[in-house]
Amino acid sequence: MKVQEQKEAYLMLEDGTWYKGIAVGKIGTTSGEICFNTGMTGYQEIYTDPSYFGQIIVNTTSHIGNYGVKEDEQESAGVKFSGLVCRNFSDMFSRYDGDSSLQAYFEKNGIVGISDIDTRELVRHIRSTGATMNAVISSEILDIEKLKEAVKNVPSMKGLELSSIVSTKESYFLGEPTATYKVAVLDLGVKTSILKNLTTRDCYLKVFPAKTTYAEMKAWSPNGYFISNGPGDPAVTSYAIDTVKSILAEDKPMFGICLGHQLLAEANGIPTYKMPNGHRGLNHPVKNLISGLSEVTSQNHGFAVDANSIPKDSNVEITHINLNDNTVEGIRLKNKNAFSVQYHPESSPGPHDSIYLFDQFVANLK
Repeated sequence: MKVQEQKEAYLMLEDGTWYKGIAVGKIGTTSGEICFNTGMTGYQEIYTDPSYFGQIIVNTTSHIGNYGVKEDEQESAGVKFSGLVCRNFSDMFSRYDGDSSLQAYFEKNGIVGISDIDTRELVRHIRSTGATMNAVISSEILDIEKLKEAVKNVPSMKGLELSSIVSTKESYFLGEPTATYKVAVLDLGVKTSILKNLTTRDCYLKVFPAKTTYAEMKAWSPNGYFISNGPGDPAVTSYAIDTVKSILAEDKPMFGICLGHQLLAEANGIPTYKMPNGHRGLNHPVKNLISGLSEVTSQNHGFAVDANSIPKDSNVEITHINLNDNTVEGIRLKNKNAFSVQYHPESSPGPHDSIYLFDQFVANLK
């Protein structure tokens, strides 16, 4: 059976470039910032990562949907991205213990997508523009001029505060209450696998909503603080920047990942900026400047820390750099017990070169 009985769909880019393909998922219209992920596997983990909130994902691997979906492989309570663009989409799956097809999963979660697109050509076009673009996917609006008008109304990711939207609304606990360490997690869009990496290291967690004040977190008397990943522009996430500043003022152990990394920089007066295309995939090379070793890393970010501003603060040290473009991938404070990385050491589904960072954080709690 063909996906959606070969119903046509269109992808319209902000610059007026458009593509015709086949509809997948729900019949409808969706919009967001278009970005591409170079990972060869792990599509369900990508789609449920809260950091992708508000984005349309182009999967560059040729086949999507082959192994279906499983409930226990989600990185959050549900789908977080806005829409899918892919080359070949399968509405049948081969994994014997899969829970459902990706097509059924998309229909259940209201996700609009498009397949039969030359994703190699599309990614080359996106990269050549030198700027991130917004896009619209529709399998119900088939008029090109109407789609050109629709894409004009999609807001830019720059200046958007999104973490409070995807964050938990109520605090909750994870792990064993008898664990050695108590860690307060500021949920800005945290992934489930990050929390698992902490609880399996003898940590009892209390996960707080994004706009929780430091005073509220401190009242729980944690041994340390974790600042999570999440979507949106770090520069306008001012409430979280203030929380990070308060944690630093009391010099409590702190670890930040992705957005948490950017917020640690912003809290120290180091600005962040919107990248032309961002880093998204499971194959990004990073060098640890402390050990001299290189790591293959999992990444998902569209903003970065300004490397030129770091030398102005003698207390901030760059610990990791991206070997593709020399962007900042990690920092630590010389005068505080705090460090952060831009990439994802939990690396679900992989690779696991950077898992040592969780051990490093737990060591700091002692």
